[in-house]
Formats: sequence, C-alpha cells, structure tokens
Amino acid sequence: QVQLVESGGGLVQPGDSLRLSCAASGLNFNIYAMGWFRQAPGKEREFVASVRWSAGYTYYRESVKGRFTISRDKAKKMTYLQMNNLKPEDAAVYYCAADRNGILSTIRDSRAYEYWGQGTQVTVSS
Repeated sequence: QVQLVESGGGLVQPGDSLRLSCAASGLNFNIYAMGWFRQAPGKEREFVASVRWSAGYTYYRESVKGRFTISRDKAKKMTYLQMNNLKPEDAAVYYCAADRNGILSTIRDSRAYEYWGQGTQVTVSS
C-alpha cells in the first residue's frame, strides 16, 4: 500500500521560507516522477514542481522558478520542496504525488499521478 505523507507547512510572512517534505512508503516499484501540486480555496489544483525520480531532472511552474527548489533523496524515498521568498499568492494546500508510469509530456498534469498525500497547509500572510 502506497502512502505519501507531507509535512513542513505552516504560517509565514511574505519573504520567508519553508521546506516541505514528502515521505513515501510502500513504493516497492519504480516510479517515474514525484510532484508537488497546490490548491488554494476556490481554485483548481495546479502544478508546482516535479522531479524525475531516476534522472533527477526538475520542472517548475513559471511563477515559482528561481524561488522554489524540488529535490529527492532516493535512498530515503523522500521528496522536498524548498520554498524561498514566499508570496501571498503561494498560500495553498500543498500535495505530494507520485507518477508511476508517466511520460514527459504529462509530468505537469495532475491526472498522470496515481498516488497522493493528504496535503499540508501553507499560509503566507503579514
């Protein structure tokens, strides 16, 4: 049974940093990518960043490039999202997800991800 558990969310001020973590268990098979998505109230879930598990290539939505960094620790089966210079528009519930059989063209598409965590809240407010 695959389980993804996010942690690290919280309340911060604009300009602050947070590091989200995603612990994966039950992944007794190869996965293609791990991704971070977010959903703000009244909005659809959107892609934030992803990393190809084996090769380590990373992908970001335009608005977080240069501020967010996704990384993974293959041995620990952990995925991280370092978020710097947070802005109020980054506030959302952040979800970790695993794409088992993906292809590059869908790496930003939430529908390609089969496994999801429960989410962690990030609030950015002064």
